[in-house]
Amino acid sequence: MTRTSAISLGFGVATLLGLVAAQAMIWFYAPEEQTMGMVQKIFYIHVPLAWWGFVAFFLVFLGSLGYLWKKNPSFDIMARAAAEIGVLFFTLVLLTGIIWARASWNTWWTWDPRLSTALVMWFMYCGYLVLRSASLDTHRLKVLCAVLGLVAFLDVPLVFVSARLWRSIHPAVFASKGGGLPPEMGLTVGVNVLVWGGLFVLLVMVRFSQLRLRTAIDEGFARIQFGQGQE
Repeated sequence: MTRTSAISLGFGVATLLGLVAAQAMIWFYAPEEQTMGMVQKIFYIHVPLAWWGFVAFFLVFLGSLGYLWKKNPSFDIMARAAAEIGVLFFTLVLLTGIIWARASWNTWWTWDPRLSTALVMWFMYCGYLVLRSASLDTHRLKVLCAVLGLVAFLDVPLVFVSARLWRSIHPAVFASKGGGLPPEMGLTVGVNVLVWGGLFVLLVMVRFSQLRLRTAIDEGFARIQFGQGQE
């Protein structure tokens, strides 16, 4: 086993143990919220997924910008890997948010500014992934995806500040002036953000490696076919 593989394995094991510990904190350490009861505990998963989803889309922005500037395929691969994980995370954000909304507002969905902008953002990045499968010239496709990756990111800060800019029923817990979360809840949120971040990094690294290997294989086949064509 190489040193890199050993580090990756150790990081993966630590992340798995961290996720188990974080779940234990959610269900046995964090107090039960008086109004919503046990349903409120979905908050400890919903928030980390949203934060790391934002990070994923920021990586798409950086990768897209890097590809347009340097034309380095690694930037394009990073943008694609981050987009896939970001869409996965925000799909879970929307699903957990729907469950929370049902318990909190007695409806599965409402056109609240935070929810509406998040849904638009999710559709934009889903469109980004669909564009990735288009039958276009490779370089042209990468340029189009990079442009969309830059444009789509414009909605990300809007989602983040929407609950503060407009009248929203979506809670902005960390902006509260009344003291915020109790210590046990705050610590549980912090631990979950940390361990979900570990899972996020692991998933992006694995997907980046897969896509880079796939690109190398495709380029190898293309060179073989080009050589046969010349013969």
